[in-house]
Amino acid sequence: MPDPESDNESDPESDTVSDPEAQAEVVVRDAISAPDADGRPRRVTRRFPLFTRDTARPEGGGRAAPRDAPAPARQWPVLAVLATVGLGLLLTALDQFRYGTLLVGLALLAGGVLRWLLPDVGMLAVRSRFTDIATYGVLGTAIVLLAMMVQPNPWLVIPFLKDTLHFTVSSS
Repeated sequence: MPDPESDNESDPESDTVSDPEAQAEVVVRDAISAPDADGRPRRVTRRFPLFTRDTARPEGGGRAAPRDAPAPARQWPVLAVLATVGLGLLLTALDQFRYGTLLVGLALLAGGVLRWLLPDVGMLAVRSRFTDIATYGVLGTAIVLLAMMVQPNPWLVIPFLKDTLHFTVSSS
């Protein structure tokens, strides 16, 4: 019967798991997933798993300014969009509905343009670049069009909408 103490000495993996200093010295050069309960990576292959369990940072989700810059400077794209939306909401609250909502829509369109042009946009990156641009573009365009069609005296008149509403809403 083998000696149990000699088995522990011959197994180098058991020593590294029990020794926290040895775990800190492990260098991994390939893409890996999050570590398991023992501190070892669950998978070391670059091939995508069948089921995704980890979340990846969106592309372009890095800082928009160097690390030593103050926090507002690092997140200037999202702060510019939020400040413009805030100004639009303020104009809307001050009874300038058309100009306020137009500014909100333009801020979303500007967010889409920033997401398209800049490699790192900080917290303005929520999902993939395509999804962010499409979302900001569709929502911004819809808000701008609705702001231009608001009554009374719309800036944009679409004739078939009046015919469509004629059949759905009666004036009597």
